[in-house]
This record gives sequence, structure tokens and C-alpha cells, in this order.
Amino acid sequence: MANKVLILGAGAAGIQAALAEAAAGNKVYVAEHFPSFGGERIPQDKIITDGDGFSSPDLAAFKSNDNIEFLRNADVQKLVSENGNYKAKIHCRTPRVDPEKCDECGKCITVCPIHMYDDYNEGLEWRTAVDFFDSGSGYYNIFKEDMPVCQRTCPINLDIRGYVGYIADKKYAESLATIRERLPFPLSIGRVCPHPCETECNRQYKDDPISICFLKRYAADYEINNDIEPRIYTPEENYPEKIAILGAGPSGLTCAYHLARLGYANNITVLEALPEPGGMFRVGIPEYRLPKAILAKDIEFITKHGVEIKCNVRVGKDISFDDIKKDYDAVLIAIGAHNGMSMRVANEDAEGVFEGVKFLRDAGLGNEVPNKGVAIVVGGGNVAMDVCRTGLRVGFDEVNLLYRRTRKELPASPWEVDEAEHEGVKFNFLVAPLEVVVKDGKAVGMKCQRMELGEPDASGRRAPVPIEGSEFVMDADTIFGAIGQVTDNTLVDEKYGFTFGRKLNFEVNPKTFETNVEGVFASGDAATGANIAVRACAGGMTAAESIHKYLRGKK
Repeated sequence: MANKVLILGAGAAGIQAALAEAAAGNKVYVAEHFPSFGGERIPQDKIITDGDGFSSPDLAAFKSNDNIEFLRNADVQKLVSENGNYKAKIHCRTPRVDPEKCDECGKCITVCPIHMYDDYNEGLEWRTAVDFFDSGSGYYNIFKEDMPVCQRTCPINLDIRGYVGYIADKKYAESLATIRERLPFPLSIGRVCPHPCETECNRQYKDDPISICFLKRYAADYEINNDIEPRIYTPEENYPEKIAILGAGPSGLTCAYHLARLGYANNITVLEALPEPGGMFRVGIPEYRLPKAILAKDIEFITKHGVEIKCNVRVGKDISFDDIKKDYDAVLIAIGAHNGMSMRVANEDAEGVFEGVKFLRDAGLGNEVPNKGVAIVVGGGNVAMDVCRTGLRVGFDEVNLLYRRTRKELPASPWEVDEAEHEGVKFNFLVAPLEVVVKDGKAVGMKCQRMELGEPDASGRRAPVPIEGSEFVMDADTIFGAIGQVTDNTLVDEKYGFTFGRKLNFEVNPKTFETNVEGVFASGDAATGANIAVRACAGGMTAAESIHKYLRGKK
């Protein structure tokens, strides 16, 4: 019976060893990190001309030998010895140029927007990312030394090139598995992410950036639209420590997912104060942007990995932080930023004035919300846009947005602004609120002042400057403040000595997300302040890795 032989490396020595083993009748697998075999593209100890790179008659024999299987783009992830034999876990990245289909026309080189150091010519000129990787073996491939700029810009560093490539090959399950290596919310993030990766996509310098976000959604939607059961990851080891996660939002559930994959399945308890899990996904993003049935699919995928979620459990009321610290080996605080910031205007505590984030929460939970007459929304971010658009949907006759700078400075995503305007939201730029106008104890309007832009402030934007004598009153039945959010940090007692930032967020080690209290970590908006959902997910993943290292370090 023929033996199976694994050779790591497809340089000159690896090729010769593979041929010798194949000649002995063995089945040979050659794993090479790079896309091609033959060793380095160019020997460094002699002068050569094009076509004279590392070449040998062995190359042709290697390529044609049926007993040799070449594994390109291969990395050995695990090697275990068992009873004199070996088991290897090898991850092969998909080649971006199919050698079976390539006819060496060279057109891909002319359209590739990437400029890279040309090692073939010792850096005397530049090359594109598409190139002959080895002049001896003659393979084209896309090869980049550094992390692609889109992947580097993505807060959770998804393998964008990998999962988009799988979609191009119609390998949707493989694409989704690649996404879920890091992100357990492809359905949700695929709908709501402002996709900073696309703003850095090099393809835009040729025509348009790749629709990275929608491609993620496509792969995830393909699974549910075709009733495909998602793959559930089973860890190779299991650990006994118990972990409590406070908050079932994007960050908390991402952390739970990764902890389950690391080996803590069925020992993870997520405590959620709201009646349903999802955090800001559920109560901060309206139904028209993220349907709750879609969110439920992502959450179900997470719980199937051995994650328990307990809702309607408020820390400090239904369970004390003391008990949590006593009963669990590690704690993650991922409670988000659910409290609205003050507008800092007179009479904002009057009847008819609401926090925009609370309005969205009540609307998301199906609670009664104000919905009559004219509404004013103060703010310019995506939350303000969501409040405006939800306001029209629940029944307000008119919604006016007040923003103290111009449209150009609006921090909201441009498409959110365009859609709000298309739906009928009235924008009032260079207008700042001064005072809530009150009659018989109820808000009836907002006293405002017109502004003009002066010199740039600390944020880099031109600072709004009041125009003297320009005050006016805008009538309204309801007023919403949507200028930012802070964390409700009252769930922990002062005796623990947590340190907090200016937005009441828990201050953490930026690399590990550990607080100044041993065994307690914080991630998501509770650590960074209000931010985009994918960044909260990234924090949850980092926190899971840190919790794992912390618990294993105690043993």
C-alpha cells in the first residue's frame, strides 16, 4: 500500500524530494505558501535575463506527475503525531487567477490598479499585483505582500479578497464560511454597514469600488433563501471556565460566538436587559434598514454554538454585579451606549422633548411613541437620520432636521441623507437650537439661531459661528435630541473603581479591552463610545481572544 507523504515547501529541494518519493510509489502532497512552485522568483547570486529564472527539467516532471498533488497558497495550521503517523490541517487560499483557464493574454495586468515593488527587477521599477510569480513555472497569479487596503480598513479585517473571490466562483458556502471566521453577523452587517472598506478600494481608481458590503449580504442571503443549514463550528478543545457577558448586542454576541469557537461552548451566559436580544441592532436600527427576522437568523446561528442568552435581566436590579463577579471566571461588559446626550439648551426636560435613541428603542420594541403633528430632530448623524425617517413612518405630518453646519459637513452617511430627503425630511442647515419654547409646561417649538462657518475647529471641520440678531422660533409638537449617545455605567458600584471616559464609557487597554478591574473586560460602544456596528463586532472578537488568554494564563 502506497504511503502518503507531505512535503512543506516547493523550492528546488522540495521538488526533488517530491519526485523521489513519487518514484518510490508514494502519493505526495506538496504544500507551498506561495502561489507557484520553483522557489524564489529570481536567484540573488547571479545575473539572469528574462526566461532564465530558476528552471530545471524537474519542473516539467513535477507538473506532469500524477502521484504529486501541489497545494498552492497553503499554510499548515496544525500538525499532530499519532501512532507513528501524522495528521495535518492545511488551509489553502483560493488562487485569484485560475491556471486552468489562463491563456496568458496579459490583460489583467493592464487593468490592475495596484502598484508594487518589483522584486524581479530588484525594485528598479514597479509592477502590478497581477504578475508571473515565477518565470520558471510560468504561472500568473495575484500576489500582495501586505494586507489588502480594503481588509486593513475593515474594522474586523475580513478576508474580503477571499470571500469575494469565492462568490465569483459561485462557492457561496465557502464565502460565508470565510466571513464567519471573524464575523457572525453577515446578514445584519451586510445591510447596515457604512462599508469604510469600499472608500479605500483600489478599484475606484479604474472605475468603481467593488460592492463589498452587498456581496457579503448576497452570500448570507443565498444561504437563507435556499434553506441551507449553516455550518456550526465544533471546537477541538473544551474548557470549564464560566463567562458572563453583559449585553446581547453586536459586540457581546460576537464575543460569545468567538469564545464558543475557542472552547467555552455551553459555559457562556449573555445577560440582556431588553426583552429581546440584539442590542442596537434591534432597538437602534429601524426595521426598514434591518428586518428583525433577518437579525434573528444571525442570533440563532450564534446560539447554536452553545451560547445562552437571558433577556429581561438588568444588572443592579435583577442580579448584582457582586454576584456576577463571584459566579463567573471572567466578565465582559458590552452594554452599548443607549442614553442620549443632552442638547444643553434651556427647557429640554419639558413634556414633548425626547431622546432620539429612546424613540428608536420604543419604536423597535413596539411601544407607544409620539407621532402627531410636526417634529424637530436636532443632530446630523445616522441616528438623527433614523429618527427623522422613523418619525415619518410612525405618522408625523412633518419632520424638520436642525444642523448647525452645512450639508457638506453632515457626519451621516451620504446615502442616508439622500434617502431622508427623498422621503420628505426637511433639512435646516446652519441652524443651532437655543431654547425649547414651552407653553403650559409642554414644548411647542424651538428657539433657534442662524449660523455661518468660521475657521476649522479641533475636529477639522469649520466651526459654526452665530449670526447676531438672527434668532427665530420654529414651531413643533415634538422635539428629539439626536446629537450623540453615552453609556449607562451605573450598573457597577463605585467600590470597584472602574475608570470612565468622557462619554461614560469604560476605559480599557486598547489592545486587550481589559478594564482596570481584574477579570473584567469591556467592548463595543461601552468601551469606545458610540460607533459603527462592525467596529463593535471587532471589539467583541478581540475581547474574546483576550479573555481566552487571561483564563488560560491563570492555569
